Amino acid sequence: MSLLPVRAEGPDPALAGASAAGSGRRVAVVRRVLLSQPQAAAGVGILAVFVIGALAAPYIARYPPDVQVGRVYAPPSPAHWLGLDNGGFDVASQLLYGARDSLLVGFVAAAVAMVIGGGIGILSGYVGGATDAVLMRITDYFLVIPDIPLMIVAAALFGQSQRNIVIIIGVIYWTSAARLIRAQVKSVRERVYVRRARAVGASNLRILATHVIPQVAPLLIANTVLMIANAIFAETYITFLGLGNPSVISWGGMIQNALDGGAIFYQAWWAILPPGLAVTVVVLAATMVGQGMENALNPRLKVGHLAARRFRVRPLHGELGRE
Repeated sequence: MSLLPVRAEGPDPALAGASAAGSGRRVAVVRRVLLSQPQAAAGVGILAVFVIGALAAPYIARYPPDVQVGRVYAPPSPAHWLGLDNGGFDVASQLLYGARDSLLVGFVAAAVAMVIGGGIGILSGYVGGATDAVLMRITDYFLVIPDIPLMIVAAALFGQSQRNIVIIIGVIYWTSAARLIRAQVKSVRERVYVRRARAVGASNLRILATHVIPQVAPLLIANTVLMIANAIFAETYITFLGLGNPSVISWGGMIQNALDGGAIFYQAWWAILPPGLAVTVVVLAATMVGQGMENALNPRLKVGHLAARRFRVRPLHGELGRE
Protein backbone atom coordinates (compact mmCIF):
# COMPACT_ATOMS: atom_id res chain seq x y z
CA MET A 1 0.00 0.00 0.00
CA SER A 2 1.33 3.40 -0.98
CA LEU A 3 1.93 5.85 1.82
CA LEU A 4 2.21 8.85 -0.46
CA PRO A 5 -0.26 11.62 0.36
CA VAL A 6 -3.23 11.87 -1.96
CA ARG A 7 -3.67 15.27 -3.49
CA ALA A 8 -7.15 16.73 -3.61
CA GLU A 9 -8.67 17.06 -7.05
CA GLY A 10 -8.66 20.51 -8.54
CA PRO A 11 -6.19 22.89 -10.08
CA ASP A 12 -2.91 23.48 -8.39
CA PRO A 13 -3.04 26.69 -6.31
CA ALA A 14 0.49 27.48 -7.34
CA LEU A 15 -0.48 27.21 -10.98
CA ALA A 16 -3.53 29.39 -10.43
CA GLY A 17 -1.33 31.94 -8.73
CA ALA A 18 1.10 31.83 -11.63
CA SER A 19 -1.75 32.37 -14.07
CA ALA A 20 -3.07 35.29 -12.04
CA ALA A 21 0.42 36.76 -11.88
CA GLY A 22 0.71 36.40 -15.66
CA SER A 23 -2.61 38.15 -16.12
CA GLY A 24 -1.45 40.93 -13.81
CA ARG A 25 1.73 41.31 -15.82
CA ARG A 26 -0.28 41.67 -19.01
CA VAL A 27 -2.45 44.35 -17.46
CA ALA A 28 0.74 46.12 -16.42
CA VAL A 29 2.03 45.80 -20.00
CA VAL A 30 -1.15 47.42 -21.34
CA ARG A 31 -0.79 50.27 -18.85
CA ARG A 32 2.89 50.68 -19.70
CA VAL A 33 2.11 50.73 -23.44
CA LEU A 34 -0.53 53.41 -23.03
CA LEU A 35 1.69 55.54 -20.82
CA SER A 36 5.14 55.04 -22.36
CA GLN A 37 4.55 54.88 -26.11
CA PRO A 38 3.97 58.37 -27.51
CA GLN A 39 1.69 57.19 -30.31
CA ALA A 40 -0.53 55.17 -27.99
CA ALA A 41 -0.70 57.97 -25.41
CA ALA A 42 -1.55 60.51 -28.11
CA GLY A 43 -4.22 58.22 -29.54
CA VAL A 44 -5.84 57.78 -26.13
CA GLY A 45 -5.83 61.53 -25.60
CA ILE A 46 -7.43 62.23 -28.98
CA LEU A 47 -10.12 59.61 -28.45
CA ALA A 48 -10.80 61.00 -24.97
CA VAL A 49 -11.30 64.51 -26.40
CA PHE A 50 -13.81 63.27 -28.97
CA VAL A 51 -15.68 61.12 -26.45
CA ILE A 52 -15.92 63.99 -23.96
CA GLY A 53 -17.07 66.33 -26.72
CA ALA A 54 -19.75 63.86 -27.81
CA LEU A 55 -21.04 63.34 -24.27
CA ALA A 56 -21.05 67.07 -23.52
CA ALA A 57 -22.58 68.10 -26.86
CA PRO A 58 -25.89 69.31 -25.34
CA TYR A 59 -23.94 71.59 -23.00
CA ILE A 60 -21.19 72.99 -25.23
CA ALA A 61 -22.99 73.27 -28.59
CA ARG A 62 -23.88 76.89 -29.21
CA TYR A 63 -26.94 76.13 -31.38
CA PRO A 64 -29.38 73.23 -31.82
CA PRO A 65 -28.11 70.96 -34.60
CA ASP A 66 -31.45 70.80 -36.46
CA VAL A 67 -32.57 74.44 -36.33
CA GLN A 68 -31.80 76.93 -39.10
CA VAL A 69 -29.76 79.77 -37.59
CA GLY A 70 -28.66 81.65 -40.71
CA ARG A 71 -28.44 81.66 -44.47
CA VAL A 72 -27.40 78.61 -46.44
CA TYR A 73 -23.66 78.05 -46.66
CA ALA A 74 -22.73 81.08 -44.60
CA PRO A 75 -18.93 81.09 -44.19
CA PRO A 76 -17.16 80.69 -40.84
CA SER A 77 -17.50 83.67 -38.55
CA PRO A 78 -17.18 84.49 -34.83
CA ALA A 79 -20.83 83.54 -34.40
CA HIS A 80 -20.47 80.27 -36.35
CA TRP A 81 -16.91 78.98 -36.08
CA LEU A 82 -17.32 76.34 -38.80
CA GLY A 83 -19.96 78.09 -40.88
CA LEU A 84 -23.40 76.81 -41.90
CA ASP A 85 -24.41 73.93 -44.16
CA ASN A 86 -26.98 73.57 -46.95
CA GLY A 87 -29.86 73.77 -44.45
CA GLY A 88 -28.56 76.77 -42.57
CA PHE A 89 -27.55 74.57 -39.62
CA ASP A 90 -24.46 75.30 -37.55
CA VAL A 91 -21.70 72.91 -38.67
CA ALA A 92 -19.87 72.96 -35.31
CA SER A 93 -23.02 71.93 -33.45
CA GLN A 94 -23.73 69.19 -35.99
CA LEU A 95 -20.13 68.00 -35.67
CA LEU A 96 -20.51 67.57 -31.90
CA TYR A 97 -23.86 65.79 -32.16
CA GLY A 98 -22.65 63.70 -35.11
CA ALA A 99 -19.80 62.40 -32.98
CA ARG A 100 -22.34 60.78 -30.67
CA ASP A 101 -23.77 58.57 -33.40
CA SER A 102 -20.49 57.81 -35.19
CA LEU A 103 -18.60 56.92 -32.00
CA LEU A 104 -21.52 54.95 -30.56
CA VAL A 105 -21.88 52.85 -33.70
CA GLY A 106 -18.10 52.34 -33.91
CA PHE A 107 -17.66 51.24 -30.29
CA VAL A 108 -20.74 49.01 -30.18
CA ALA A 109 -20.04 47.41 -33.57
CA ALA A 110 -16.46 46.69 -32.48
CA ALA A 111 -17.79 45.12 -29.28
CA VAL A 112 -20.16 42.92 -31.32
CA ALA A 113 -17.29 41.84 -33.56
CA MET A 114 -15.17 41.12 -30.47
CA VAL A 115 -17.87 38.93 -28.91
CA ILE A 116 -18.50 36.97 -32.11
CA GLY A 117 -14.87 36.67 -33.18
CA GLY A 118 -13.55 36.05 -29.67
CA GLY A 119 -16.16 33.39 -28.95
CA ILE A 120 -15.55 31.56 -32.22
CA GLY A 121 -11.77 31.84 -31.85
CA ILE A 122 -11.78 30.47 -28.28
CA LEU A 123 -14.16 27.64 -29.14
CA SER A 124 -12.29 26.70 -32.31
CA GLY A 125 -8.84 26.88 -30.77
CA TYR A 126 -9.67 25.03 -27.53
CA VAL A 127 -11.93 22.27 -28.88
CA GLY A 128 -10.09 21.63 -32.14
CA GLY A 129 -10.91 18.72 -34.41
CA ALA A 130 -14.07 18.85 -36.52
CA THR A 131 -15.35 21.89 -34.64
CA ASP A 132 -12.21 23.79 -35.52
CA ALA A 133 -12.41 22.76 -39.17
CA VAL A 134 -16.07 23.78 -39.56
CA LEU A 135 -15.67 27.14 -37.79
CA MET A 136 -12.55 28.02 -39.77
CA ARG A 137 -14.25 27.18 -43.07
CA ILE A 138 -17.10 29.51 -42.11
CA THR A 139 -14.52 32.16 -41.25
CA ASP A 140 -12.86 31.69 -44.64
CA TYR A 141 -16.19 32.19 -46.40
CA PHE A 142 -16.72 35.49 -44.60
CA LEU A 143 -13.16 36.55 -45.42
CA VAL A 144 -13.59 36.17 -49.18
CA ILE A 145 -16.92 38.03 -49.33
CA PRO A 146 -16.36 41.69 -50.37
CA ASP A 147 -17.34 43.72 -47.33
CA ILE A 148 -18.56 46.93 -49.00
CA PRO A 149 -21.05 45.29 -51.43
CA LEU A 150 -22.27 43.03 -48.60
CA MET A 151 -22.81 46.06 -46.34
CA ILE A 152 -24.72 47.89 -49.05
CA VAL A 153 -26.98 44.92 -49.80
CA ALA A 154 -27.60 44.14 -46.11
CA ALA A 155 -28.34 47.78 -45.24
CA ALA A 156 -30.74 48.04 -48.19
CA LEU A 157 -32.53 44.79 -47.23
CA PHE A 158 -32.84 45.21 -43.46
CA GLY A 159 -33.59 48.92 -43.33
CA GLN A 160 -31.94 52.15 -42.29
CA SER A 161 -31.33 52.16 -38.56
CA GLN A 162 -28.42 52.33 -36.12
CA ARG A 163 -29.11 48.83 -34.85
CA ASN A 164 -28.93 47.31 -38.33
CA ILE A 165 -25.69 49.14 -39.11
CA VAL A 166 -24.14 47.89 -35.86
CA ILE A 167 -25.19 44.31 -36.58
CA ILE A 168 -23.97 44.47 -40.19
CA ILE A 169 -20.54 45.83 -39.24
CA GLY A 170 -20.16 43.44 -36.31
CA VAL A 171 -21.10 40.39 -38.38
CA ILE A 172 -18.70 41.31 -41.19
CA TYR A 173 -15.60 42.29 -39.22
CA TRP A 174 -15.33 39.46 -36.66
CA THR A 175 -13.11 37.24 -38.84
CA SER A 176 -9.73 38.77 -38.00
CA ALA A 177 -10.37 38.50 -34.27
CA ALA A 178 -11.47 34.87 -34.64
CA ARG A 179 -8.31 33.77 -36.44
CA LEU A 180 -5.99 35.72 -34.14
CA ILE A 181 -7.59 34.42 -30.93
CA ARG A 182 -7.77 30.85 -32.28
CA ALA A 183 -4.01 30.83 -32.90
CA GLN A 184 -3.28 32.14 -29.42
CA VAL A 185 -5.70 29.72 -27.71
CA LYS A 186 -4.12 26.75 -29.51
CA SER A 187 -0.79 27.85 -28.05
CA VAL A 188 -2.13 28.40 -24.52
CA ARG A 189 -3.95 25.08 -24.29
CA GLU A 190 -0.68 23.17 -24.80
CA ARG A 191 1.20 24.90 -22.00
CA VAL A 192 2.35 22.94 -18.98
CA TYR A 193 0.10 24.52 -16.38
CA VAL A 194 -2.99 23.96 -18.55
CA ARG A 195 -2.09 20.29 -19.02
CA ARG A 196 -1.53 19.85 -15.29
CA ALA A 197 -4.86 21.51 -14.51
CA ARG A 198 -6.57 19.13 -16.92
CA ALA A 199 -4.71 16.15 -15.43
CA VAL A 200 -5.86 16.90 -11.88
CA GLY A 201 -9.49 17.05 -12.97
CA ALA A 202 -10.26 20.70 -13.72
CA SER A 203 -13.25 21.12 -16.00
CA ASN A 204 -13.02 22.74 -19.40
CA LEU A 205 -15.03 25.74 -18.22
CA ARG A 206 -12.70 26.25 -15.29
CA ILE A 207 -9.62 25.97 -17.50
CA LEU A 208 -11.08 28.48 -19.93
CA ALA A 209 -12.07 30.92 -17.19
CA THR A 210 -8.87 30.57 -15.16
CA HIS A 211 -6.10 30.02 -17.69
CA VAL A 212 -7.14 30.57 -21.32
CA ILE A 213 -9.35 33.66 -21.36
CA PRO A 214 -7.07 35.76 -19.06
CA GLN A 215 -4.17 34.97 -21.40
CA VAL A 216 -5.95 36.02 -24.61
CA ALA A 217 -8.07 38.88 -23.22
CA PRO A 218 -5.42 41.64 -23.61
CA LEU A 219 -4.76 40.60 -27.20
CA LEU A 220 -8.50 40.58 -27.90
CA ILE A 221 -8.80 44.07 -26.43
CA ALA A 222 -5.98 45.33 -28.64
CA ASN A 223 -7.68 43.85 -31.70
CA THR A 224 -10.96 45.45 -30.64
CA VAL A 225 -9.36 48.89 -30.50
CA LEU A 226 -8.14 48.38 -34.06
CA MET A 227 -11.65 47.24 -34.96
CA ILE A 228 -13.10 50.53 -33.72
CA ALA A 229 -11.27 52.36 -36.50
CA ASN A 230 -12.69 50.00 -39.14
CA ALA A 231 -16.18 50.23 -37.67
CA ILE A 232 -16.22 54.05 -37.60
CA PHE A 233 -14.97 54.20 -41.17
CA ALA A 234 -17.54 51.60 -42.27
CA GLU A 235 -20.36 53.53 -40.57
CA THR A 236 -19.23 56.70 -42.32
CA TYR A 237 -19.33 55.33 -45.85
CA ILE A 238 -22.55 53.37 -45.23
CA THR A 239 -24.20 56.62 -44.12
CA PHE A 240 -22.52 58.54 -46.93
CA LEU A 241 -24.08 56.16 -49.46
CA GLY A 242 -27.50 57.02 -48.06
CA LEU A 243 -28.08 53.71 -46.26
CA GLY A 244 -28.00 55.14 -42.74
CA ASN A 245 -30.81 56.54 -40.65
CA PRO A 246 -31.60 59.99 -42.15
CA SER A 247 -33.15 61.20 -38.90
CA VAL A 248 -29.86 60.78 -36.98
CA ILE A 249 -26.97 63.24 -37.32
CA SER A 250 -23.67 61.57 -38.11
CA TRP A 251 -20.41 62.52 -39.79
CA GLY A 252 -21.14 60.45 -42.88
CA GLY A 253 -24.61 62.01 -43.12
CA MET A 254 -23.09 65.49 -42.90
CA ILE A 255 -20.79 64.76 -45.84
CA GLN A 256 -23.63 63.26 -47.86
CA ASN A 257 -25.95 66.23 -47.21
CA ALA A 258 -23.22 68.71 -48.15
CA LEU A 259 -22.46 66.96 -51.44
CA ASP A 260 -26.15 66.55 -52.30
CA GLY A 261 -26.71 70.22 -51.48
CA GLY A 262 -24.05 71.42 -53.90
CA ALA A 263 -21.32 72.34 -51.41
CA ILE A 264 -18.64 71.81 -54.04
CA PHE A 265 -20.47 74.05 -56.52
CA TYR A 266 -20.78 76.82 -53.92
CA GLN A 267 -17.18 76.20 -52.75
CA ALA A 268 -18.44 75.68 -49.20
CA TRP A 269 -15.48 73.65 -48.03
CA TRP A 270 -16.49 74.16 -44.38
CA ALA A 271 -19.50 71.88 -44.85
CA ILE A 272 -17.37 68.91 -46.01
CA LEU A 273 -13.92 69.30 -44.48
CA PRO A 274 -14.74 69.26 -40.70
CA PRO A 275 -16.62 65.91 -40.66
CA GLY A 276 -14.07 64.37 -43.01
CA LEU A 277 -11.20 65.49 -40.79
CA ALA A 278 -13.04 64.25 -37.69
CA VAL A 279 -13.38 60.76 -39.20
CA THR A 280 -9.73 60.77 -40.27
CA VAL A 281 -8.42 61.86 -36.88
CA VAL A 282 -10.54 59.38 -34.89
CA VAL A 283 -9.63 56.47 -37.18
CA LEU A 284 -5.95 57.42 -36.96
CA ALA A 285 -6.11 57.72 -33.15
CA ALA A 286 -7.78 54.31 -32.75
CA THR A 287 -5.22 52.77 -35.09
CA MET A 288 -2.34 54.28 -33.11
CA VAL A 289 -3.67 52.88 -29.83
CA GLY A 290 -4.47 49.47 -31.31
CA GLN A 291 -1.09 49.08 -33.00
CA GLY A 292 0.75 50.11 -29.86
CA MET A 293 -1.14 47.55 -27.79
CA GLU A 294 -0.78 44.84 -30.42
CA ASN A 295 2.97 45.40 -30.71
CA ALA A 296 3.31 44.84 -26.97
CA LEU A 297 0.80 41.99 -26.55
CA ASN A 298 0.99 39.88 -29.71
CA PRO A 299 3.75 37.30 -29.21
CA ARG A 300 3.84 36.43 -32.90
CA LEU A 301 4.79 39.99 -33.77
CA LYS A 302 7.47 40.00 -31.08
CA VAL A 303 9.05 36.71 -32.08
CA GLY A 304 8.75 37.27 -35.81
CA HIS A 305 9.89 40.91 -35.61
CA LEU A 306 6.83 41.87 -37.65
CA ALA A 307 5.71 44.89 -35.63
CA ALA A 308 5.53 48.08 -37.68
CA ARG A 309 7.79 49.91 -35.28
CA ARG A 310 10.48 47.19 -35.57
CA PHE A 311 11.30 47.66 -39.26
CA ARG A 312 14.69 49.36 -39.60
CA VAL A 313 17.34 49.70 -42.28
CA ARG A 314 20.44 47.94 -41.06
CA PRO A 315 23.76 49.70 -41.66
CA LEU A 316 26.16 48.00 -44.00
CA HIS A 317 29.41 46.64 -42.60
CA GLY A 318 32.70 45.59 -44.07
CA GLU A 319 33.96 46.38 -47.55
CA LEU A 320 30.46 46.93 -48.96
CA GLY A 321 29.66 49.42 -46.22
CA ARG A 322 32.87 51.41 -46.90
CA GLU A 323 32.07 51.57 -50.59
